[in-house]
Formats: sequence, structure tokens, C-alpha cells
Amino acid sequence: MGGPLPLEGLRVLDLASFVAGPVATTVMGDYGADVIKIEPPGDGDPQRKLGQAHSIPQHPVNFCWHLVNRNKRAMVLDLKHPDGHAVFDRLAATADVMVVNFPLKVRERLRMRYADVAALNPRLIYASMTGYGEQGPDAEQPGFDSTAFFARSGLLDALTHAGGPPAFSLPAQGDQMAGMNLFAAISMALLHRERTGEGSEVSSSLHAGGLWSNALLAQGALLGAFVAPRPPRTAPRSALANQYRTADGRWIQLTIVREDKLWPELCTAMERPDLLEDPRFQTTESRRAHATELAAILDPIFASQPWPEWRTRLRRHEITFGLLGVLRDVPEDAQAVANGAIVDSAVPEMPRTISAPIRLSFAPSPSVPGRGPNQGEHTDEILAELGYTEDEIGRLRQQGALG
Repeated sequence: MGGPLPLEGLRVLDLASFVAGPVATTVMGDYGADVIKIEPPGDGDPQRKLGQAHSIPQHPVNFCWHLVNRNKRAMVLDLKHPDGHAVFDRLAATADVMVVNFPLKVRERLRMRYADVAALNPRLIYASMTGYGEQGPDAEQPGFDSTAFFARSGLLDALTHAGGPPAFSLPAQGDQMAGMNLFAAISMALLHRERTGEGSEVSSSLHAGGLWSNALLAQGALLGAFVAPRPPRTAPRSALANQYRTADGRWIQLTIVREDKLWPELCTAMERPDLLEDPRFQTTESRRAHATELAAILDPIFASQPWPEWRTRLRRHEITFGLLGVLRDVPEDAQAVANGAIVDSAVPEMPRTISAPIRLSFAPSPSVPGRGPNQGEHTDEILAELGYTEDEIGRLRQQGALG
């Protein structure tokens, strides 16, 4: 099914930096929006250099930048300069959506709050991403996904083994999902505008996203019910919700919820019908009471066969399981390709990439992912669209408004 993409005709101003805010505009660009990334003079968005971080695999291709800023146009604008701010005001009057993640004090100083821009364009949707929300004692505190999404929400605590050091997150895991939360809020604001003609302010935060991701355990905490520290693998809460190593060194995640139905199937798959007669494992309650003993039995069973054999057996018996994938598996993941999670790109040096995690029957083919723009690559082009002449653009540049 072809036809126009659902966000074609929308202009989106991306004033955000790093990952969470820009991810929301990346998805909008995937589905047809004209996304203009506005960066300050100098080094621009620090995301351009994220690939140099110690926690990122090093590669000559700036994949961190291409992934989060694909298909965007870029301009340099000094919002501290009166003429630069005047350019922004003219641009904002033509925009449908504006995404920011400046600290709240910076927004006030730059006159970039919703109250400042709404007068320029009553139909504008102002989308805000923060670390900890815009109210409360920590509203001004800077936050990254490692601190606000993972650490503050209790996610890392829930992943920490009893007696062990705290768990830690990996780069941008929370940012990517927080950006999707903001995209959802923008989508509702667009629907609201279609119905009322009114612009609005929407927001999300890394902290709120982390709590939502950890909502089941957080809800228990609100009731005074707290999860016990994570036990070691050899002493699980349930041996049927545990990880086992196979003969070829891979690991399987076993997750059996409907134990009464699937425990007999698992015993058949393992060719161990004798376990059905063992009084320690007759009921869900008794299996959990003897989880350490059962795990000790299952360990050598799973270690006796390679992963492909277990995949065949467990699928045959409709057991819920999963391979603990390693990143080296990703390039050969046929399932991800078949469902459009890994797609071809238009970037010769990065021929494949990751798509946004949504599928639309009315827009099954998003824009082909292109490269991220060079800093200021489209400044003159965008200014010309706003009606600036070449001489006026030259004067803006000479006066420092364009860096």
C-alpha cells in the first residue's frame, strides 16, 4: 500500500540534544515530517561526538549521529543573538511541532518556554523532555537515562543480585524508549489540534519513563510490597523462570508461567518423564519450594544438547523460551529483518539500520533512512524558504547570528 506518509506536510523544529528528545523527531521524520535540527554555533549537538564515548563501540562511521538524526535538515542558529532569535521567531511561526530539552532556567533565559512561543504560533505543539519532570524539588537537576531512567526508578535495584554491586545500564537504552513516549504525546497533541485547532504543551521525562518501565514493581512498592533482592541463578525463585547454558555455550531464558500445563510438556521435551513423579515437583508450590534442587537437575540436562536442538524441542512442545542473544547475533537476525526492525538505509557507509518499533498498515513503508546532516548544512536553504535574501543571509552570518 503506497501513498503519502501520515506526517507529510508537518514542520518539526528539533532543538533538543543527545538522544531522548531527538528520537521523537526521528520517528516523525521517518513518517514524512520535515524535521529541522537547530544547533548552536561551535560544536553543535553533543550527540555528534557520542561515538567517542568509552561505552560506545568504536567505528569510523558516526553511527550514533546517523541513527538518531537521519533524514533531518540542519541549521546553525545562535539563540543568544538578537538577530538569531528573530530568525527563530520567524521559523516558529511556520512550524507545527517544537521539541526542546534545554534545562528549565535556560529556557527562561532564551525565551524558549511554551508561554514565550505560543504567542508566535497558537497552533504550535511544544514538546518538552526533561530528566525529572518540570515540577518538584528535582526539576532543575540534570539527568541522563543512566541516572533518571534507570537509577532513580528502581530498575537497577531490581536487576541487582543479592549481595552484589549495583547493576548498570548501557548507552541510551532509556533514552530510546523515553523518546517514543514523547512521540506518543506529540501524536495525541496533533489529534487534539485537528479537533480543536489549538496548539498545546506536552511533556515527558526520563524519570517518568523509567517508572513506567518498572511499573509493576513500582506499583507493588506503593502498596508496601517490595521485591526481594535478585537471587543467584543457581538458587532461583522459580527454576522454570531461569537461565540455562546449552552444550554449545549459548544461554536459554526459560519463562514458564502456566506451570501446570507446561511442566509436563517440558519434562517430555527434556526426555525426563521421571521428574513428573518426583514428589518435590508435583505442584507449582512444591516446585518453587524446591527451586534450587530443580535448577541443579535442569542445569546438566540443558548442558547436554546444543541450542538448535533445544530450540526444536521447546518449540515442538510450545514452551516459552528465548535465546539470550548477543550483539553479534543482530546482523544475522532473520526475524528482525522479516518484521522490519532491521532495514536497508540510503547511507553507503551504513547500509542497514534499526527502524522505529511501530508498524502502520496505512504506511507500511516509512522513509528510507538517510544520513544525519552536517552541522548547518541546510541553514541557507531554510532561511531562503523563510524569505531571507542572499544579502540578508550574508549579513546575519557576518553579525554572528548564524555562528
